[in-house]
Amino acid sequence: MRSYSFTHAIARRPAASIIRGLRAVDTGTPDLALMQAHHDSYVAALRGTGAEVTVLDALEAYPDSVFVEDTALCLPEGAILMRPGAPSRLGEAAEMEPHLAGLYSRMRRISGEDSFIEGGDILTTETEILVGRSARTNAAGIAELARLVADWGHVVREVHTPPGVLHFKTDCSLMDAETVLATDRLAASGCFAGYRVIPVAAGEEAAANAIRFNGIVLFPAGFPRTRDRLADAGYTVHEIGNSECAKIDGGMSCLSLRFTPS
Repeated sequence: MRSYSFTHAIARRPAASIIRGLRAVDTGTPDLALMQAHHDSYVAALRGTGAEVTVLDALEAYPDSVFVEDTALCLPEGAILMRPGAPSRLGEAAEMEPHLAGLYSRMRRISGEDSFIEGGDILTTETEILVGRSARTNAAGIAELARLVADWGHVVREVHTPPGVLHFKTDCSLMDAETVLATDRLAASGCFAGYRVIPVAAGEEAAANAIRFNGIVLFPAGFPRTRDRLADAGYTVHEIGNSECAKIDGGMSCLSLRFTPS
C-alpha cells in the first residue's frame, strides 16, 4: 500500500535556533537536548521497520527546519517541492531539493508567486490527495499542485482545515487504505466520507497527528485513551515523546518525509 508502506525516509536534526521556532501559543521554550533524544527515538523507530532513513544536518538559519514534511510531497512517480506559507520557511524547500534529487529522477516545484502550500496540509491516501486550505496553504497552491500531479494519475481534493488549527494533518492521520484517525471537529466537516474514522478521545486532540509507517503507528506519548483505541483496532502502536516539538506546533508526521522513490 503506497500511502503507508515505504522504503525511505528523510529527517533533519533540530537546530539550536529551534527556540525561535514559530508557534501559535507560547507554552514554553523547547529543551534542545530532550528534543534531540525524542528525535533519536523517532529515527530509530523508522529504521526499525527496515526503511533506509537519512538524517540531515541541522540548519541554524531555519529554526523550524526540523519539520521537513512541509518542504515536499514525495510520491512514487516523483517529488514536488512545496512553497511554505510562513515567510521564515520559504528557503527550506531549496535546502531539501538536492537530497531528493539524488533519489528521484523527476522533480517538480510549486513556483507561483501567489501559491503557498505546506506538506502538513496534505494527506495522501490510496485513491486521492486531500489538501486542507489553511493559514499556510492557499487555493492557488492547491490548484498548482493539482496541475503538477494530474499526469501522474493523482486526483487532488481540496478540503478545509478547522479554524485555529495549524495544518490539516494536525487533526488527522492515515491508518490504512480505508481508515483515518481524526478529531471530531475535523470529521464533522464530512471530508472523510467513504473512509472509516477512528475518533480521537475528547481532550486528546493532539494525538490525531500520528504516522502509519510500514507495520507500526508512530504515536505521540501521553494520550492513553486514543492509544488504546488504535491498539483495540489492531494497530501496533509505538509511542514517541513529543513534548518539545509540541511547544512549536510540531507532531509525528512533521518530522519526516516518507516515500518509495521511483
